[in-house]
Amino acid sequence: MFGALPIAFTYYWHMKMPETPLYTALGAMNAGKASEDFSKLLVMNNNNSNNIIEQVQAVDQRNDVVCGAADDDDKKGISFGLFSKMFARRHGLHLLGTASTWLLLDVSYFSQNLFQKEIFTAVGWLPAAHTMGALDELFNFARAQTLVALCGLIPGYWVTVILIDIIGRVTIQLIGFFFMTVFMLALAIPYHHWIQKHNSTGFVVMYALTFFFANFGPNSTRFIVPAEIFPARFRSTCHGISAAAGKAGAIIGAFGFLYAAQDQDKSKADPGYPAGIGIKNTLFLLAAVNVLGLLFTFLVPEPNGRSLEEISGEIEECESNKSNPIIDQFN
Repeated sequence: MFGALPIAFTYYWHMKMPETPLYTALGAMNAGKASEDFSKLLVMNNNNSNNIIEQVQAVDQRNDVVCGAADDDDKKGISFGLFSKMFARRHGLHLLGTASTWLLLDVSYFSQNLFQKEIFTAVGWLPAAHTMGALDELFNFARAQTLVALCGLIPGYWVTVILIDIIGRVTIQLIGFFFMTVFMLALAIPYHHWIQKHNSTGFVVMYALTFFFANFGPNSTRFIVPAEIFPARFRSTCHGISAAAGKAGAIIGAFGFLYAAQDQDKSKADPGYPAGIGIKNTLFLLAAVNVLGLLFTFLVPEPNGRSLEEISGEIEECESNKSNPIIDQFN
């Protein structure tokens, strides 16, 4: 019950938030209201503010709300819905790309993240659970996770922060999926070498590198790209669809890995679980998932260095017509 309170407060304050002027202009198609909202966001004198409002109201009166002097066919083109053929033609593959890559990344990422203890125990880096007390198990596992985070997760995020506007979002995502595949295969192919006790540290280093390239890769770009490549009126919905696909991937990864990672010998599997395919074959399976993520990334356009209107195609919709004063203020 208590957990519902933060959600209720979040919902209440979210409903009190004003809509962004860009969405009001392009999504709700209310240029006058968008101009009023936009003028509140800028520090400008009254003459300039009134001038913008007068311009947009004049446009609104001529029914040129979004793209200026558009004819009826143009207006039909810019008012297509989420489930229309026009959306499927213009953005269908983009949505497939963002949703599928988010799903595939979460299958792989959550499989690795949630079951590190099983992996570390399998390679001998952690003692078996029945040989440790509760506090010893907590300490050893926390230490292992901290080392992986310090060596992989945190550096990966910072490298992304530094390079994302230099080499681009899609390039980073491709690099991430590629090297996640490489290191998964590097762990899986010589798996029996890594499970030797004197090689366990090397396994953990390689394993940490898969997390480095997850964060210097799709785990950072998965939620950035969907917020940039879709038109304003669909942006939140398409981002939500992509995120929902990711949550489905997390469920698949969590439950799927729990069963798949069990030993192929039923007698060695955890109590209550059937025999699985083993850690080695599971790593091969995750490598294949990363390859699919890499391939689906090619469906996503590179948004780096372009405005949101240009990326989403809204500039193309308007370029043959008069410019919209609202859009001009954002460019």
